Amino acid sequence: MTKYETLLFDVDETLLNFKEGQHNALTQLFSDQGVALTPEIRQRYEARNAALWRAFELGELSKERVLGDRFTYIFKECGLVRDGLEMDRLFRNYLKEEAILLEGAFEVVSELSRSHQLYVVTNGVSTTQYRRLEKSALRPYFNEVFVSEDTGYQKPMPEFFNYAFERIDNFNPAKTMIIGDSLVADIQGGNQAGIASCWYNPQQLAGESAITPTYEIQQLKELHEIV
Repeated sequence: MTKYETLLFDVDETLLNFKEGQHNALTQLFSDQGVALTPEIRQRYEARNAALWRAFELGELSKERVLGDRFTYIFKECGLVRDGLEMDRLFRNYLKEEAILLEGAFEVVSELSRSHQLYVVTNGVSTTQYRRLEKSALRPYFNEVFVSEDTGYQKPMPEFFNYAFERIDNFNPAKTMIIGDSLVADIQGGNQAGIASCWYNPQQLAGESAITPTYEIQQLKELHEIV
Protein backbone atom coordinates (compact mmCIF):
# COMPACT_ATOMS: atom_id res chain seq x y z
CA MET A 1 0.00 0.00 0.00
CA THR A 2 1.34 3.43 -0.93
CA LYS A 3 1.81 6.07 1.75
CA TYR A 4 0.73 8.84 -0.64
CA GLU A 5 -1.71 8.32 -3.48
CA THR A 6 -1.62 11.80 -5.04
CA LEU A 7 1.62 13.57 -5.93
CA LEU A 8 1.74 17.22 -6.95
CA PHE A 9 4.87 18.17 -8.91
CA ASP A 10 6.30 21.62 -9.46
CA VAL A 11 7.91 22.08 -12.90
CA ASP A 12 10.78 24.56 -13.00
CA GLU A 13 13.96 23.34 -11.29
CA THR A 14 12.04 20.28 -10.12
CA LEU A 15 11.38 18.43 -13.39
CA LEU A 16 12.74 20.80 -16.03
CA ASN A 17 16.01 22.73 -16.08
CA PHE A 18 14.64 26.26 -16.13
CA LYS A 19 18.00 27.95 -15.60
CA GLU A 20 19.56 26.46 -18.72
CA GLY A 21 16.40 26.96 -20.75
CA GLN A 22 16.15 30.55 -19.62
CA HIS A 23 19.78 31.19 -20.53
CA ASN A 24 19.22 29.85 -24.05
CA ALA A 25 16.06 31.92 -24.51
CA LEU A 26 17.70 35.08 -23.15
CA THR A 27 20.71 34.62 -25.39
CA GLN A 28 18.46 34.52 -28.44
CA LEU A 29 16.39 37.50 -27.30
CA PHE A 30 19.41 39.70 -26.61
CA SER A 31 20.96 38.68 -29.91
CA ASP A 32 17.77 39.83 -31.65
CA GLN A 33 18.15 43.21 -29.95
CA GLY A 34 21.80 43.54 -30.90
CA VAL A 35 23.13 43.03 -27.38
CA ALA A 36 25.59 40.38 -26.20
CA LEU A 37 24.33 38.60 -23.07
CA THR A 38 27.36 38.88 -20.80
CA PRO A 39 27.57 37.05 -17.44
CA GLU A 40 27.14 40.40 -15.66
CA ILE A 41 23.96 41.28 -17.57
CA ARG A 42 22.58 37.81 -17.02
CA GLN A 43 23.31 38.03 -13.28
CA ARG A 44 21.52 41.38 -13.03
CA TYR A 45 18.52 40.04 -14.92
CA GLU A 46 18.28 36.91 -12.79
CA ALA A 47 18.50 38.89 -9.54
CA ARG A 48 15.76 41.28 -10.68
CA ASN A 49 13.64 38.43 -12.03
CA ALA A 50 13.90 36.42 -8.80
CA ALA A 51 12.93 39.44 -6.68
CA LEU A 52 9.91 40.18 -8.88
CA TRP A 53 8.65 36.57 -8.82
CA ARG A 54 9.12 36.44 -5.05
CA ALA A 55 6.95 39.57 -4.76
CA PHE A 56 4.40 37.87 -7.03
CA GLU A 57 4.34 34.75 -4.82
CA LEU A 58 3.70 37.01 -1.82
CA GLY A 59 0.83 38.71 -3.66
CA GLU A 60 2.61 42.06 -3.87
CA LEU A 61 2.81 42.34 -7.68
CA SER A 62 0.66 41.30 -10.63
CA LYS A 63 2.02 38.77 -13.13
CA GLU A 64 1.91 41.38 -15.89
CA ARG A 65 4.06 43.69 -13.79
CA VAL A 66 6.61 40.92 -13.24
CA LEU A 67 6.79 39.94 -16.91
CA GLY A 68 7.20 43.48 -18.19
CA ASP A 69 9.32 45.13 -15.52
CA ARG A 70 12.17 42.66 -15.66
CA PHE A 71 12.85 43.38 -19.32
CA THR A 72 12.22 47.12 -19.11
CA TYR A 73 14.81 47.14 -16.32
CA ILE A 74 17.51 45.02 -17.92
CA PHE A 75 17.42 46.75 -21.31
CA LYS A 76 17.53 50.12 -19.57
CA GLU A 77 20.67 48.87 -17.81
CA CYS A 78 22.06 48.22 -21.30
CA GLY A 79 21.19 51.76 -22.40
CA LEU A 80 18.18 50.71 -24.47
CA VAL A 81 14.50 51.61 -24.26
CA ARG A 82 12.31 48.59 -24.94
CA ASP A 83 8.67 47.68 -24.36
CA GLY A 84 8.98 45.18 -21.51
CA LEU A 85 5.85 43.21 -22.38
CA GLU A 86 6.84 42.94 -26.04
CA MET A 87 10.28 41.70 -25.00
CA ASP A 88 8.58 39.17 -22.74
CA ARG A 89 6.45 37.92 -25.64
CA LEU A 90 9.54 37.37 -27.77
CA PHE A 91 11.40 35.75 -24.86
CA ARG A 92 8.55 33.30 -24.21
CA ASN A 93 8.46 32.27 -27.85
CA TYR A 94 11.99 31.01 -27.31
CA LEU A 95 11.46 29.74 -23.75
CA LYS A 96 8.49 27.52 -24.59
CA GLU A 97 10.76 25.46 -26.86
CA GLU A 98 13.22 24.84 -24.02
CA ALA A 99 12.23 21.58 -22.32
CA ILE A 100 15.44 20.29 -20.75
CA LEU A 101 14.76 17.45 -18.33
CA LEU A 102 16.55 17.35 -14.99
CA GLU A 103 18.37 14.16 -14.06
CA GLY A 104 15.98 11.33 -13.33
CA ALA A 105 12.83 13.37 -13.98
CA PHE A 106 11.42 11.32 -16.85
CA GLU A 107 12.22 7.97 -15.26
CA VAL A 108 10.77 8.89 -11.86
CA VAL A 109 7.59 10.45 -13.27
CA SER A 110 6.92 7.61 -15.69
CA GLU A 111 7.47 4.99 -12.98
CA LEU A 112 5.39 6.73 -10.31
CA SER A 113 2.51 7.25 -12.74
CA ARG A 114 1.92 3.48 -12.66
CA SER A 115 1.04 3.52 -8.97
CA HIS A 116 0.07 7.13 -8.15
CA GLN A 117 -2.10 9.98 -9.37
CA LEU A 118 0.24 12.68 -10.65
CA TYR A 119 -0.59 16.36 -11.11
CA VAL A 120 1.41 19.43 -12.07
CA VAL A 121 1.17 22.54 -9.88
CA THR A 122 3.15 25.45 -11.29
CA ASN A 123 3.33 29.23 -11.32
CA GLY A 124 3.86 30.82 -14.70
CA VAL A 125 2.31 31.45 -18.09
CA SER A 126 0.01 28.68 -19.28
CA THR A 127 1.03 28.44 -22.94
CA THR A 128 4.71 28.30 -21.97
CA GLN A 129 4.28 25.60 -19.34
CA TYR A 130 1.93 23.44 -21.44
CA ARG A 131 4.28 23.53 -24.43
CA ARG A 132 7.35 22.66 -22.36
CA LEU A 133 5.59 19.72 -20.70
CA GLU A 134 4.44 18.42 -24.07
CA LYS A 135 7.88 18.81 -25.62
CA SER A 136 9.57 17.09 -22.69
CA ALA A 137 7.19 14.10 -23.15
CA LEU A 138 6.12 14.37 -19.50
CA ARG A 139 2.55 15.55 -20.12
CA PRO A 140 0.94 12.11 -20.71
CA TYR A 141 1.96 10.97 -17.22
CA PHE A 142 -0.05 13.67 -15.43
CA ASN A 143 -3.79 13.53 -14.82
CA GLU A 144 -4.04 17.31 -15.02
CA VAL A 145 -1.91 20.45 -15.10
CA PHE A 146 -2.68 23.39 -12.80
CA VAL A 147 -0.99 26.66 -13.82
CA SER A 148 -1.36 29.85 -11.80
CA GLU A 149 -2.50 31.80 -14.86
CA ASP A 150 -5.46 29.42 -15.28
CA THR A 151 -6.39 29.21 -11.60
CA GLY A 152 -6.31 32.96 -11.01
CA TYR A 153 -4.06 32.41 -8.00
CA GLN A 154 -0.44 31.45 -7.48
CA LYS A 155 1.44 29.20 -5.11
CA PRO A 156 1.65 29.49 -2.12
CA MET A 157 -1.82 31.08 -1.92
CA PRO A 158 -4.40 28.77 -0.31
CA GLU A 159 -6.79 29.57 -3.16
CA PHE A 160 -4.41 27.99 -5.67
CA PHE A 161 -4.36 24.74 -3.72
CA ASN A 162 -8.12 24.79 -3.11
CA TYR A 163 -8.65 25.18 -6.86
CA ALA A 164 -6.51 22.11 -7.51
CA PHE A 165 -7.97 20.02 -4.69
CA GLU A 166 -11.52 20.57 -5.97
CA ARG A 167 -10.47 19.08 -9.31
CA ILE A 168 -8.56 16.05 -8.06
CA ASP A 169 -10.52 12.80 -8.07
CA ASN A 170 -11.09 11.33 -4.60
CA PHE A 171 -8.85 13.96 -3.04
CA ASN A 172 -7.53 12.98 0.40
CA PRO A 173 -5.17 15.51 2.04
CA ALA A 174 -3.64 12.80 4.24
CA LYS A 175 -2.63 10.90 1.09
CA THR A 176 -1.32 13.88 -0.88
CA MET A 177 2.20 15.33 -1.15
CA ILE A 178 3.71 18.24 -3.07
CA ILE A 179 7.25 18.01 -4.48
CA GLY A 180 9.12 21.18 -5.41
CA ASP A 181 12.29 23.24 -5.15
CA SER A 182 10.80 26.44 -3.71
CA LEU A 183 10.53 26.71 0.05
CA VAL A 184 7.94 29.46 -0.25
CA ALA A 185 5.82 28.46 -3.25
CA ASP A 186 5.91 24.69 -2.78
CA ILE A 187 6.80 23.81 0.80
CA GLN A 188 5.12 26.67 2.64
CA GLY A 189 2.19 26.40 0.23
CA GLY A 190 1.82 22.68 0.87
CA ASN A 191 2.20 23.06 4.62
CA GLN A 192 -0.48 25.73 4.75
CA ALA A 193 -2.77 23.60 2.58
CA GLY A 194 -2.55 20.72 5.04
CA ILE A 195 -0.65 18.25 2.86
CA ALA A 196 2.79 16.67 3.10
CA SER A 197 5.66 18.47 1.40
CA CYS A 198 8.95 17.30 -0.10
CA TRP A 199 11.71 19.82 -0.73
CA TYR A 200 13.81 18.94 -3.76
CA ASN A 201 17.14 20.44 -2.78
CA PRO A 202 19.94 19.04 -4.99
CA GLN A 203 22.31 21.85 -4.07
CA GLN A 204 21.77 21.20 -0.34
CA LEU A 205 20.91 24.83 0.29
CA ALA A 206 20.27 26.06 3.81
CA GLY A 207 16.61 26.05 4.74
CA GLU A 208 14.55 28.62 6.61
CA SER A 209 13.60 27.98 10.22
CA ALA A 210 10.05 29.18 9.62
CA ILE A 211 9.46 26.72 6.76
CA THR A 212 9.95 23.03 7.48
CA PRO A 213 9.31 20.39 4.78
CA THR A 214 7.96 16.97 5.69
CA TYR A 215 10.79 15.45 3.64
CA GLU A 216 13.93 16.69 1.89
CA ILE A 217 15.66 14.97 -1.03
CA GLN A 218 18.72 15.65 -3.19
CA GLN A 219 17.76 13.32 -6.03
CA LEU A 220 14.33 12.70 -7.51
CA LYS A 221 14.81 8.93 -7.35
CA GLU A 222 14.69 9.23 -3.53
CA LEU A 223 10.94 9.73 -3.90
CA HIS A 224 10.52 5.97 -4.34
CA GLU A 225 11.57 5.48 -0.71
CA ILE A 226 9.03 8.06 0.52
CA VAL A 227 5.84 7.45 -1.42
